[in-house]
Amino acid sequence: MVDLHRQYLRLKPEIDQAMQNVIDSCSFINGPQVRSFSSHLSEYLDVPHVIPCGNGTDALQIALMSLNLMPGDEVIVPAFTYVAAAEVIALLGLIPVWVDVEEDTFNINPYQIEAAISPKTKALIVVHLFGQSCPMEIIRQIAEQNHLYVIEDNAQSLGAECIYTDGQRRKTGTIGHIGTTSFFPSKPLACYGDGGAVITSDDRLAERIRMIANHGQIKKYHHKIIGCNSRLDTLQAAVLEAKLPHINEFAEARQRVAQAYDEALGNDPRWEIPQRTTYSTHVFHQYTLRIKDGKRDALQSYLKEHDIPSMVYYPLPLHRQEAFYGLARNGSVLPHAENLTQAVLSLPIHSEMTEEEIGYIIETIKHFES
Repeated sequence: MVDLHRQYLRLKPEIDQAMQNVIDSCSFINGPQVRSFSSHLSEYLDVPHVIPCGNGTDALQIALMSLNLMPGDEVIVPAFTYVAAAEVIALLGLIPVWVDVEEDTFNINPYQIEAAISPKTKALIVVHLFGQSCPMEIIRQIAEQNHLYVIEDNAQSLGAECIYTDGQRRKTGTIGHIGTTSFFPSKPLACYGDGGAVITSDDRLAERIRMIANHGQIKKYHHKIIGCNSRLDTLQAAVLEAKLPHINEFAEARQRVAQAYDEALGNDPRWEIPQRTTYSTHVFHQYTLRIKDGKRDALQSYLKEHDIPSMVYYPLPLHRQEAFYGLARNGSVLPHAENLTQAVLSLPIHSEMTEEEIGYIIETIKHFES
């Protein structure tokens, strides 16, 4: 689904030198590369505070911890997404509230958010799924009207832009009260292990987030609040620093692959290609088809026979996961979350794909006999 080795070979001199600098300095914990990467990512996102941490799940947990929520408070979350967004809610004694997504964009339905709000609702987590922004302009309006915190899970869409009705553009992850992201090896900006970051424009929240990620301390051995230990490794920061100047180039390469898929597969009645919205750019962390007539598993098996990888993101909606039984409530009926788990199939898409590889995938899919 991705080719990290080919990308590494293309950027090898930059990455090798960056990692060698860390090894030579032996500043393996909170080295200068961590601060430098944080500063440069802040500039790229045009946001004052980027606080690196250990991984994307930690970023979500730290974001929630910073809001001073109480056990029993409710947090709205889409039912069709990766488990991390809901997992951290439950870990903190909060109540996940499931809402449905839009069938064509896969992102949270803002009108379902509004219907799910109760007196216990204090926050919502929106997930910019597969590389495209949620409708943040209306989501922020709903949140402000109901005095809710907004956390953006931007692990899959770093670099995407939300486009407002007045033409203003904002990078995803910078629009809510707090944004989070992951640098997992398959992500739009990827390191060679685990890594994450918390993003905010709020000075007060930024100070609290920094404390939480560092054992709740402002200075060493003086612990003001209960925190955790979540750091971005200096070696990983060095890799990210080397790759950050290429982030738009990576996205443009994936967009070219998506365009080729669109042109070749867009008029086939056997599936629906990913919808583009008018309010977002798309960085294509995934290229996800909706396969019709229950043929998804047959197509996936067919692709496997022809040595083409594919993935189902996600095979079970969160409200059907055993771990959450008795811990959550449904804020809406969830037909799209249910149906998508039976229909979605993601094709290979990454920055190193060749024309020959793209062509082979397309021609193979076209010859699928459904």
